Amino acid sequence: MARLGERDLQTDREALRAWQLERLRAMLTEILLRNRFYQRKLGQFPLPRSLDEMSAWPFTTKDELLADQRQHPPYGSNLTYPVARYVRVHQTSGSTAQPLRWPDTPENWEWLMQCWRWIFQVVGLRAGDRLFFPFSFGPFLGFWAAWDAAVRGGWFVLPGGGMTSVARLRAILEHRITVIFCTPTYALHLLEVARREGLTLQDSAVRLLIVAGEPGGSVPHVRQRIEQGWQARVFDHTGMTEIGSLGIECPENPGGVHLLETECIAEVIDPSTSKPVPAGVEGELVLTNLGRWGSPLIRYRTGDRVLVDPQPCPCGRIWLRLQGGILGRFDDLVVVRGVKIYPSALDEVLHRFPELVEYRVTWRSDQVTESFLIEVEPSTHELADGPAAMQWAERIAQEVKSVFLVNPTVLVVAPGSLPRYELKARRWRKET
Repeated sequence: MARLGERDLQTDREALRAWQLERLRAMLTEILLRNRFYQRKLGQFPLPRSLDEMSAWPFTTKDELLADQRQHPPYGSNLTYPVARYVRVHQTSGSTAQPLRWPDTPENWEWLMQCWRWIFQVVGLRAGDRLFFPFSFGPFLGFWAAWDAAVRGGWFVLPGGGMTSVARLRAILEHRITVIFCTPTYALHLLEVARREGLTLQDSAVRLLIVAGEPGGSVPHVRQRIEQGWQARVFDHTGMTEIGSLGIECPENPGGVHLLETECIAEVIDPSTSKPVPAGVEGELVLTNLGRWGSPLIRYRTGDRVLVDPQPCPCGRIWLRLQGGILGRFDDLVVVRGVKIYPSALDEVLHRFPELVEYRVTWRSDQVTESFLIEVEPSTHELADGPAAMQWAERIAQEVKSVFLVNPTVLVVAPGSLPRYELKARRWRKET
């Protein structure tokens, strides 16, 4: 196949699918010789002559990968090369009891750099931009790959590990930072700290915030609060430790993310039937990455709720666009008094109240008792006590009830009393 230009891969669907097929065949030729995990799963299938043939292949699931890592510790059998070839290892953020460990070869890591080069191009990173990463780097993949890609690309980068939030804000101002990488929750928390400390962020040099880890980047009321507080543009980004950095919002069409289809093959299925769903119908995202040959994932059920935008994007790219970004996870579904509630949907409702700084949900639903408590933390002490607090709690309860048809108990707590998060927020607790 002739070498395609970057423009072809963004604007010509037929050329893009030919590119994907070529890379998929090359990857399979390599991994089926050496990778025990995929030899067992795909060894009986011939190399595909079209992408449509993938529909006959089995899915890969997180539970399957976890079981494989328990059986073949510490990294499982999804390794294409000897362990000595692997130079990095990351792990999932620990939402399950056993995190997934994900090793990478130098070639794997270079592919992750290519994903971030695409992302930097889409958001319009400039040569003189100054980048800040305000969290501690640990085994969670987080923005590790973004950091390394920015260093290799020649940008000024500043780590914020080991700093307090106040110190991070001062670093942002003193170093004239223009781009911040963080979760939506932490972007809001920095605004809260800035108000408390009397720091004026509207006059900072920050022009972009690239946020990930939670649905908030594409939730209208959340992104509006971030953009107004920072006077900067929010770009939503999606990725997973085990699958890679594969989604980014374009400047022309806020409130959704394009998948980097040059680097992956995407499917959206009905999680109950495993059949594909058309654009405009919510389903589960299934991904095959095309450049992480040392530890690949083929037809990986992400568990993410997505809705493919059926309309062409004004930016001109033909990559799939997920309307609203990652809407949440199917396994996050909570049933309260017979009502199905996704945490991301409640998050959008609660952030309609500009006075709200943080919240926490405690719920219980069994054959004996049911409860649904929402603790809400206001921005001012005036709303934390007395008649004002009661009125505010009642307004929130009525709004939640009008959307979900379930009546919560809303408790106003003192400012500063609820936990704060740098990475993914954990606001839901199940009472046992």
